[in-house]
Amino acid sequence: MLAIFLVYGINSYAQSFQGKVVDNSNNPLPGATIIASNTTTNGVMSDINGSFTITLQNSNQVTISFVGYTTKEVSLTSGVNIIRLSLDNVALEEVFVTSASREIQKRSDVPGSIATISAKTIEETKAFGIDQLVNQVPGVFMSTSRAASNEQHFMAVRSPISTKALFLYLEDGLQIRPTSVFNHNALLEMNDVSYDRIEVLKGPASSIYGSESIGGSFNFITKKPTENLSGSLGFQTNDIGLTRYELEVSDRTSDKFGFYLGGHYVQRKNGPIEHSDYEKLAVTFKTVYDFSATTKWTTVLDIVDYRSDMTGSLSESDYFGGNFESDQTFTEREALAFRLRTTLDKFWNDRNKTSFNFVFRDNTMDQNPSYRVRQFRDQGQLTGFGSGEINSNQFKSFVGLIQHKLDFNFANSFLILGATGDFSPQKYVAETTSVIVDTETGRNTDFTLNSGDFILNYEADIFNYAGFLQYEISPIAPLKVTAAIRYDGFEYDYNNQADGIVGVEDTVDNFNNLTPKLGINYNLSNQTGIYANYSQGFTPPQVSTLYRNRNQVQGIKPSRYNNYEIGAYYTIPSKLTLDAAIYVLEGKNTLITLRDEDDNFFNTNAGKTRSYGIEYGITYKILKELSISHNGSYAKHEYIDFFDSGVDYSDTERETAPSLLGTSAITYRKDFGNIGFSITGEHELVGSYNTSFENQVENDDGSFSTATYDGHNVFNLRASLNYKGIDIWGHALNVFDELYAARASYNVFRSENSFTIGNPRAFHLGVRYNF
Repeated sequence: MLAIFLVYGINSYAQSFQGKVVDNSNNPLPGATIIASNTTTNGVMSDINGSFTITLQNSNQVTISFVGYTTKEVSLTSGVNIIRLSLDNVALEEVFVTSASREIQKRSDVPGSIATISAKTIEETKAFGIDQLVNQVPGVFMSTSRAASNEQHFMAVRSPISTKALFLYLEDGLQIRPTSVFNHNALLEMNDVSYDRIEVLKGPASSIYGSESIGGSFNFITKKPTENLSGSLGFQTNDIGLTRYELEVSDRTSDKFGFYLGGHYVQRKNGPIEHSDYEKLAVTFKTVYDFSATTKWTTVLDIVDYRSDMTGSLSESDYFGGNFESDQTFTEREALAFRLRTTLDKFWNDRNKTSFNFVFRDNTMDQNPSYRVRQFRDQGQLTGFGSGEINSNQFKSFVGLIQHKLDFNFANSFLILGATGDFSPQKYVAETTSVIVDTETGRNTDFTLNSGDFILNYEADIFNYAGFLQYEISPIAPLKVTAAIRYDGFEYDYNNQADGIVGVEDTVDNFNNLTPKLGINYNLSNQTGIYANYSQGFTPPQVSTLYRNRNQVQGIKPSRYNNYEIGAYYTIPSKLTLDAAIYVLEGKNTLITLRDEDDNFFNTNAGKTRSYGIEYGITYKILKELSISHNGSYAKHEYIDFFDSGVDYSDTERETAPSLLGTSAITYRKDFGNIGFSITGEHELVGSYNTSFENQVENDDGSFSTATYDGHNVFNLRASLNYKGIDIWGHALNVFDELYAARASYNVFRSENSFTIGNPRAFHLGVRYNF
């Protein structure tokens, strides 16, 4: 009787459980390991659909793990248990991306050129500028004048170096700024302490994100709450006037709620260029609340307060003569940005997921811009007077976005569909100033605001509405086909507040566009794949550009682009990664900047442009402790059909468009017991480029050639130590103190190049305590 009782008792605690292991996008995770928590021998693996069955005795607890995801312990119940694993942002970030669909997916499923800057890379680089990170991506060149004022920058991705609206900046997959309100300034309004990783998707992504994602999209993924109380305190300084303070705190205070708080304050005083001070305070607060296993609520709040002097460029004589005194003494920029994003993710079942998003923005930017100051001359001589402007741009945004993912039970296929609306009322005022110029030094010493003398004074309600869908299917295991389409509508309701004085009459302008995308992936193995895609891009005119220029240029048109691309990647785990892409990007009505006869900038459309080239990246681990990497691109950027002032500039190279870009690095890492050490040597290459598309320079033989910039080579060193949670690092930037320009352009009225100077040799020191 006792034996029968014992056998019956043991069997009574044995029970079979069923489940399915998926990621946060409801994709099945085949090969996940499910092990009984009270043993190391009772375990199973999920099948191709992520499903499993396990028999447990005396317990219902299991531990579930999958490479690249955070291990999770759960209690199984009767019925089918859906277990969602979250991506481990430390383990395999380079394998998983979100930028191609706003859903987590493998890199091998994306038919495009995409790169991830992982948390590990961000930690190792110890960057104090975004450019030090994104320039590690093949074909990306972000140039900043750290010698002047950090975060005022230029960008080039499959396009010339410019500030044009050809790049989309996102936070957690949602736009930082509304379309058509100069999103180039978005990077000023971000908190780089809060980045967990950065994803760069090159080429047009309008089928998912809409307009302005032409050359590339930069998706900054914020850090998530840590499982236990943690944080850091940091301080950085350098010998060109910069100091920076950082603070982070994070915790999951319960099984349901977690938070992240991170911020920094940075200031710059007395840099190598006069009039180059700046200050910035940035704070990010993120909360995650798990209502249940099927419902998650995420909220991110960003506040940024920024002020910077605007140095302007240097003349050719000052640049080469080492005279880095700015001609400006009063120009500046101030920005106050408030941004709130809240997202509710609902998993209806193992095949359906919906994301509900709401964004509120409240931004103000006031400027006395250096690029609007003009000095008056009489027969080539300074008169002592000039002109400028003061402008203020304010907007609020109310954004809603809903996206649903539906998994089908065949051919590993799924459908993403969504809709979005962005209503952003904007107010813009620009008034003239009278400038006093020192005729001996050429410096602009003072100004007077001409109150009521408007250049522009308007209110514009900007409404962007869109619907999109993306379908992916694998008709055979190695092949993935992706098709997407999006419709965008724009309405600018322009109300001139200075009727009869300046500007155009009240008007409503409408733009719309249908942007398709088609791509294929063929994965030869888990480590090797090829892809091809065709995609379109679209960008409407910026609001201030459209209404400022109507007195000079009639009918500024939206720019449209067609992108054709093929690429491949190859990986030997822990040894070698290699990727390459060849592309052609054809533009119609590309927006370009010209100068009028009074030396004022204005924008117009070029007929047709074409950019084409190759991008490649390689990382090779020579030894366990030693690795080398190189990324580069070779490209051509041309006017195909363009006339200016009756002159045909068709089939000529575009200005500020280097053919060669590259970054190479060699890194040595070594752990000495409790001490971690790394040192990196880095080389940055920017090739020569035209500074004007016009024939401006007369040669000795009487012929004319285009003004050029010779390019530059810059070498940097980085070293860091880690001991029991304390990080200490140092950077030696521009080790050989090369004179170079962040950007060079041609000044028609001075008949010479103007230069935005790059940083001189600088030594940067940082320390951080992690707890």
